[in-house]
Amino acid sequence: MKLVLASNNAKKLVELQALLAPLALDIVAQGTLGVEEAEEPHHTFIENALAKARHAAARTGCAAIADDSGLCVAALGGAPGVASAHYAHIDVGPVDPAPGGREAQRHAQDAANNALLLRELAGAADRRARYVSVLVALRSADDPEPLVAVGRWEGEVLVAPRGAGGFGYDPLMFIPALGRSVAELDAATKNAHSHRAVAADQMLALMRASWRLG
Repeated sequence: MKLVLASNNAKKLVELQALLAPLALDIVAQGTLGVEEAEEPHHTFIENALAKARHAAARTGCAAIADDSGLCVAALGGAPGVASAHYAHIDVGPVDPAPGGREAQRHAQDAANNALLLRELAGAADRRARYVSVLVALRSADDPEPLVAVGRWEGEVLVAPRGAGGFGYDPLMFIPALGRSVAELDAATKNAHSHRAVAADQMLALMRASWRLG
């Protein structure tokens, strides 16, 4: 079954391909099909994920899956939350459609986001945080029964980045249960414990039960 990922984030595509591998889905990024990024105007992860999945399904005529995820920090009232990807507003110039250019722009945005988060938490005693991932899958743009899965991963924000792996806030997100930042984890460990892994496990079960896959 072909499944369009409502994102052009190459690293997110790789993660979801691995996490949903048991169903042998053909997961392709919407950008490879000429689909632009959807608007994300909502205040909750679930509303944005549904909007993105509907957008991808409508543009391609295929089943679609969307992930809306972010970091929620206790001391910041849940921020950056749904604004996690663009927490720091920087001018990265026109969007370069080439994979290398797009990834370079994402790297610059990630660095700015992390720097802002550290400034916002300077001197804070409470550094508790959680990663949240909401996955929504649709058989078509007007599917009345979207599949919804939610995963959470508890941790705390470090005072300085650690590790070179992952993306987003991974260098700052420390997982006490593992004794490492997310950016210090290998892909297999991350895919076994992450918020997206928890959501993906739920989604696999939903797809098997509702879509009769696998």
